[in-house]
Amino acid sequence: MAYGPPPSPGQGQPQSPWQQPGNVWQQPQQPPQQQAGPAWQQQPQQQGGGTAQIPGHYGPVSHEEKTWSLMAYVGQFLIGAIAPAIVYVGKARSPFVRRHAAQGLNMGLAAIAVWIAGGLLSLAVEVLIWLPLFFTAAVMFFLVYAGRAANRGEFRRVPPVVAWPLLKK
Repeated sequence: MAYGPPPSPGQGQPQSPWQQPGNVWQQPQQPPQQQAGPAWQQQPQQQGGGTAQIPGHYGPVSHEEKTWSLMAYVGQFLIGAIAPAIVYVGKARSPFVRRHAAQGLNMGLAAIAVWIAGGLLSLAVEVLIWLPLFFTAAVMFFLVYAGRAANRGEFRRVPPVVAWPLLKK
């Protein structure tokens, strides 16, 4: 059986304004407002120009606050405890950013203390060199954990074993 060229669209205009003249083999597309699906499947719209509401006591959180809070965690992969210290000193006007920066700085200072103590103790007992390595793995896990929450506009408390409560939030 031989196939010929597709049928021509006809003499008139396309049947709907969303159907292109050359796309006769495609289904007519629905307008964007009808394509979203039922109301129970749609995401709720955020109010206030892209701000998210934190449950509790912070109010709306801007994208800039989310970014600075995220940098308090992600920056530690590059420059250690210096990144949350910069965020804590420079952008701590917002309670949301201050809380994330304090938690990130507590994690960074705890990691430094564990590395110093573990390094000194490993001089006496070589097996204790694993203590700072395991602690660093836990810190990295919780940096990602808390950083993801900060990027969503939330706050996730890190266990006090990892983030020693040195600075107040």
